[in-house]
Amino acid sequence: MVEFLIRKCAQIARYVPGKSVEEVKRRYGLKKVIKLASNENPYGPSPRAVEAFRSYSDLHIYPDPEYRELREKIAEYTGWSYDRIVVAAGVDGILETLFRLLVDEGDEIVIPTPTFPYYHILTRLHCGREVLVKRSDDGYRVDESIFDAISGKTKLVIICSPNNPTGNVESAKLVRELAESTGGVVFLDEAYVEFADRSIDVDADNVIVARTFSKAFGLANLRIGYALLPEWLVELFKAASTPFPISTPAERAAIAALEDIEWMFGCVEKIRAERERIYRELQRFVEVNPSQANFLFFKSPIENLAEELMKRGVIVRDCSNFVGCDRHIRVSIGKPEENDMFLDALKEVLG
Repeated sequence: MVEFLIRKCAQIARYVPGKSVEEVKRRYGLKKVIKLASNENPYGPSPRAVEAFRSYSDLHIYPDPEYRELREKIAEYTGWSYDRIVVAAGVDGILETLFRLLVDEGDEIVIPTPTFPYYHILTRLHCGREVLVKRSDDGYRVDESIFDAISGKTKLVIICSPNNPTGNVESAKLVRELAESTGGVVFLDEAYVEFADRSIDVDADNVIVARTFSKAFGLANLRIGYALLPEWLVELFKAASTPFPISTPAERAAIAALEDIEWMFGCVEKIRAERERIYRELQRFVEVNPSQANFLFFKSPIENLAEELMKRGVIVRDCSNFVGCDRHIRVSIGKPEENDMFLDALKEVLG
């Protein structure tokens, strides 16, 4: 009966997030555990954002459906056109609405691998056809082979930059040429853009740029994403979106975070410095990819490295279930003392 009810294309594996601190403490009987698995800002959000969230009490009233004040602040921060900005529950929420709006059964979704697993889940859930493109062996960049994957059935080309889990950025030239090569939409996921040396500045009638407050701004628990859409898509997107996708307390926190932008920049500066330090240390033990995000990606020389690190109180992301990965590990950049604990555990495991 259940098999009859569920759509055939919805036979999917669930997205598996990193393990929680409490789960690992219980499993191994540990008192101290650090989590470097979910690319969170270890310093948290601006205190002003926390206060703005806590001070809102009209919880019986629905949010402003247009999110005017937040969109105005985002426009100031990004330089984007206010009228073309939309908000949703994280970048995931932006993508969910776009899939609901754009993807018909059999439409092709071009996905360079390895990348964020949720792209694959959404494609399968909407009965789309994945067209997977292997990234280059030289730094995991998207190379010219992606153009061979584009066809008349291509509805979406998804580019993550900096890419999760590899950490590399793509070029504006690539995105521009992709937009010119397809009759579909190029979706640019810039969730980690604040940690990078550059963003991708391409404005075309078939390019969507999505960002989030989850990473650099430290508001992951509030699920606040936003995007710049082409003019023709804005009203259609709003019609297809979940009503009131983010709460007013979350909106207030995001506004306060943008009003205290120096806090975020300070966090980013510290994370970048630690990223480069840990990168240099890792090069002594493993083959690690240079990163423009708040994490590092490397191939483990042994099996079950993530499990061995957990036994020592360090949670990292085992990427072996990411399409295109093998014994790969992604480690988020934490505070200096957390990063030292990770390095000590790694040295102990690898000898």
